[in-house]
Amino acid sequence: IKPLGENEDFRIAWLTNAAETNLPLRQRFQHLSRNAELHRTHHLFGRFENTYIDLELIPELAPIRSTAAEFAADLLNRHELRCGFWFNEMGPGSVTSLHTHEEDDELLSCVYYVNAPVDSGNLILHGRSQRHQIVPKDGMFVFFPPSLPHEVERNQSNRARLSVAFNFGPVAAEG
Repeated sequence: IKPLGENEDFRIAWLTNAAETNLPLRQRFQHLSRNAELHRTHHLFGRFENTYIDLELIPELAPIRSTAAEFAADLLNRHELRCGFWFNEMGPGSVTSLHTHEEDDELLSCVYYVNAPVDSGNLILHGRSQRHQIVPKDGMFVFFPPSLPHEVERNQSNRARLSVAFNFGPVAAEG
């Protein structure tokens, strides 16, 4: 994957073993998501958009997180990166509203699709000079600047879509 150029809004990459990796991750997420003790945020349109799970509780995410971090390091030409992540489960009829990821000092954002049924909502990136509509596919990574406004169309399928969002930023200097 080559770095994002100044006039480029996003990059797409793929997990080579997505079929074997995604099923156990989805199953573990379903098991853990029944736990009311999980940290959830952004209660919008009748659902929580973000579900946070400690990596120790979901080791099935490790190869995906590692691959995303490798791609991010290549895109940013920077190998010391902090990586935050959360899950986004969108049931039938759900949307994700327009937002950015500029809360902290993020350098790069990414979404990875664990389970993306047909018609489960396209990712819309409001780019610098045009609007991009990306059809999600299992095993797809989409990398983009944290400042890029983005949203997800309504899930028109009868199945839930599961993705993992990542933010990459500089490692905090020790003081």
